[in-house]
Amino acid sequence: MREGIVYLIGAGPGDPGLFTIKGRALLAEAEVVVYDRLVNSDILSGVRPEAELIYVGKASSHHALRQEQINELLVEKVAAGKKVVRLKGGDPFLFGRGGEEAEYIRNHGFDYEVIPGVTSAIAVPAYAGIPVTHRDAASSLAIITGHEKPGKQESSIKWPQLAQGIDTLVFLMGIENLDLITNNLVANGKRPDTPVALVRWGTLPSQEVLTGTLENINRKVKESSFKPPAVIIVGDVVKLRGQLNWIENKPLFGQKIVVTRARTQASRLVEEINELGGEAIEFPSIVIQKEANLNSLYNAFEHLDSYNWIIFTSVNAVDIFFAELREQELDIRSLHRSNICAIGPATRKSLEERGLKVEFIPEEYRAEGILQELESRVKKGEWVLLPRARGARAVLLDTLRQWGVYVNEVILYEAVPAGKVSKARINDILEGRIDYLTFTSSSTVSNFVTMVGRDNVLRVDKKVKVACIGPVTAETAHAHGFSVDIVAREYTIDGLLQALIDDSNRELSAGSSG
Repeated sequence: MREGIVYLIGAGPGDPGLFTIKGRALLAEAEVVVYDRLVNSDILSGVRPEAELIYVGKASSHHALRQEQINELLVEKVAAGKKVVRLKGGDPFLFGRGGEEAEYIRNHGFDYEVIPGVTSAIAVPAYAGIPVTHRDAASSLAIITGHEKPGKQESSIKWPQLAQGIDTLVFLMGIENLDLITNNLVANGKRPDTPVALVRWGTLPSQEVLTGTLENINRKVKESSFKPPAVIIVGDVVKLRGQLNWIENKPLFGQKIVVTRARTQASRLVEEINELGGEAIEFPSIVIQKEANLNSLYNAFEHLDSYNWIIFTSVNAVDIFFAELREQELDIRSLHRSNICAIGPATRKSLEERGLKVEFIPEEYRAEGILQELESRVKKGEWVLLPRARGARAVLLDTLRQWGVYVNEVILYEAVPAGKVSKARINDILEGRIDYLTFTSSSTVSNFVTMVGRDNVLRVDKKVKVACIGPVTAETAHAHGFSVDIVAREYTIDGLLQALIDDSNRELSAGSSG
């Protein structure tokens, strides 16, 4: 039997961008993944489909498995020759029981490796605009557990030394013991007016910060119903938050935004939303399905030198067209007689990356805009090749034929409904636990309605703002019963993002004035 190994990997504080390169690579190779409650679900998307996922999360009042059972589970899997990842929030050796797991594995004769993670003790204060050390405020740091081993006869925390000898104190898992922490610090000489910050869900778009002092923070927690998990920072460095806070100033901070694009197309929109401080929630309502029979395209390939124009109305059409051109071992120079039109900047970029000159993109990125530009350029009797999606609007095809232009419409793909999405994500939308629902095409609208149920459209519409990339998509959304709140002025991903930013700013302004 081949030898197994356990990788004790720190997943970081929450933001998936803080997960290490080495950790991500090993996770992708794992056969078994044993993971905790605070591991971001986006990190788990890097697990290969055939891997075994085992949840062993611990909440304050409930443990999926006791630590002893987790230890036994790791040994059981590694003994079977498996490549096992033990994925833990933060760093595995900082209050993460990783040392105990490593001991147990080694004592049973198996190998392990430790891949450190970015600890919340440093990252969470940083995301809240609080440096744990600063030349003018703090030159020493202590990281303390806020939850010692149950049943311990005597605390190992040296309160006098912490209160009087350390500038910055960071307590992990300590919200439930906040009274004990603050009382002990004050009783042992810490100034009652020492600044305190509590950071909940740090490094994530849902991050919440509550500030106060040792003498009033407990009252503030009770008044605001501030809940764990959270990191506690005690010290004068907390005062720097007012000037160094950065993530909460991002334009989409705290906004939960559903992305309904196909997963293969969504990456840029998701990345941009996250970069702008929002939380992108992937809910792919479509899958791009290539046509099974592309004989009409192959026939068009045989006569490429006869087309005066080739009109590309999507990046998907470009990708499939040129993949098949290469598959048929045809030369891109076959297009030298054709003028190329692209519906928008993304499609133009995709064509230009292939070395093609695009004659124009319309001012308005839709079929009507293309027709406006073509009216003075295309001549009666000329040939146009139109490779596009099944179900596309007829206005482009019909108008060109009315002008006396010969059009060869070639269907390359269809946007079909995506597979199942988790009930939890559907419920988040139905219950209004998100802020924006985005649609980037008519097919994303139609298929979203199919997935959540037509009867639920009104329910969603009442609780969630709907944002559309352009008027055509908005028309489809209206037809399905959505009262569209936002339509991008520029019918691009950048235009949609700007529309979301503008609306979020209006909401903030309204909130502050109210």
